[in-house]
Amino acid sequence: MPDTRIVAVANQKGGVGKTTTAINLGAALAEQGQRVVIIDLDPQGNASTGLGVPLEDRELTSYDLLTGEPMVQDMLRDTAIANLCIVPANSDLASADVELSSRAGRTQLLRRKLTNPGEFDYILIDCPPALGLLTVNAMVAADSVLVPLQAEFYALEGLSQLLMTVREVRQTANPDLRIEGVLLTMSDNRNNLSQQVEADARSTLSGLVYQTVIPRNVRLSEAPSHAMPVLQYDPNSKGSQAYRELAKEFLSRQLATA
Repeated sequence: MPDTRIVAVANQKGGVGKTTTAINLGAALAEQGQRVVIIDLDPQGNASTGLGVPLEDRELTSYDLLTGEPMVQDMLRDTAIANLCIVPANSDLASADVELSSRAGRTQLLRRKLTNPGEFDYILIDCPPALGLLTVNAMVAADSVLVPLQAEFYALEGLSQLLMTVREVRQTANPDLRIEGVLLTMSDNRNNLSQQVEADARSTLSGLVYQTVIPRNVRLSEAPSHAMPVLQYDPNSKGSQAYRELAKEFLSRQLATA
């Protein structure tokens, strides 16, 4: 079997579609027969909720993965989607930055737990909206970083800090880390600003930007409240179609870089 590919889904800005992308890209890859694990590394635990893991039913979480003895195989939870598992999160993670800051090898904690993750094709790490120790752990463990970028006025300005963090991780801990791609989210073709942001992103970042663009879609917004990916909630919605296209483009890029 080929090595498991680990992708951190990261952007220090909140509300740009990180969790939506982790859940729905994971579901779309699973639909294509890929074996996928999502690691919820956000203290808000939205990916866990969005995949149907109730808060009271999260005995072992990604906090335990970072701070304790369990390995990733010990805490996998099945979801309603075949081929898709999750390591859930809860608010315990909120204290991780402080608790782990004095620990030796604190940026390598997740990487050590993913050295032999099991029979999976992809691990997607849903990062918190900050460039703290949790996100750095994800980047040190990952092969690549997928960056959701909301089609809004300040989108590209915020990207520079993230790219600087990626460079620092390359220099200090993970020289093979690469940018998987930049994904434009919450786009509205009727909006001139969305079109301008897309044009600017493609001009500035060139081939890093996915051809697939995720539209604003009410079904994407509704699906998490029903504890399921949009591909399950409304398989024929524009949001579902977009994430299926993203999965195809993602897999073709993986083949190109293999």
